[in-house]
Amino acid sequence: MKSPFYQVIRGNFVIQDKSPDGDSVRFVADDPELYSHLHRSERINLSPTDNSVQLRFQAIDAPEVHYGRDAQPLGDESRDALLKLLGFKKVQFSGNKVTSAKPDSIAGAILSTAVERNGRPVAYALLEKEVEGFDDGDSINLNAELLRKTLNFKLLEQGFAYLNLYSSVPLSHRLVLQTVTRSARSEKLGVWAVDRTPNFTLDDLASITPPNGQLIYPKLFRRCIDYLKAVSKGDRGNLKEWLIASESTSSNENDTVLLNGKTEVKLSDLILQQNNRIVFQADTINVVFIER
Repeated sequence: MKSPFYQVIRGNFVIQDKSPDGDSVRFVADDPELYSHLHRSERINLSPTDNSVQLRFQAIDAPEVHYGRDAQPLGDESRDALLKLLGFKKVQFSGNKVTSAKPDSIAGAILSTAVERNGRPVAYALLEKEVEGFDDGDSINLNAELLRKTLNFKLLEQGFAYLNLYSSVPLSHRLVLQTVTRSARSEKLGVWAVDRTPNFTLDDLASITPPNGQLIYPKLFRRCIDYLKAVSKGDRGNLKEWLIASESTSSNENDTVLLNGKTEVKLSDLILQQNNRIVFQADTINVVFIER
């Protein structure tokens, strides 16, 4: 069973000259040495210009602003919602890069235990006022009350992100986050007003990208984008077949998932495809991805 104890790392969220999205920003720790206490800390690469690192927000997945050259509907809206929650104002962009914002940085903290395979600390994010009384480097019990103060929770509460559970998320956290996500979905907030994950068409890139594409679960979107790239290079299989075939490659995009807390299956097992019609045969709120 995963522990609900997390390390406090204080610092500042920064976006100037960065490309934030709806579930990730860059963070400058007051004491970068604290990263050494995280599992797989050797994977972190501090920016040589400002010592910042890219975060991966625990348990959420927002519509993509940029997955390579591709994006999703509501990607910009989700990103802007996060920046507003952080407290940034008058944010100006050139493409996806922030050219100016007020203030330059926002003080806060991350709560983390580990670094994911791409070198990003997996973190719950909190504003400075929410971590008063905690010292830098403290190991704290992230209980339900504090969890509800995280930006992760607030993005789910407002419907600006999908729930994206991994096996690294403690069961006590899963239950709280599943409940708030179901509430946002029942009220059709944000992504839930237009979500097409259960049943969508996949003809080409235009099917799932702006301005007229369907909004689907971001992890599934990323798999679809990679599949369409393979099709453009001559792959003749469908999405399910491509996922299965990827298991023999270094990328292996056929994730192992735990369904409803008890049944272990492959992502491909959840996909039913007839021509260009794809049915995702699981409630994304009940899917837990096994951490690699």
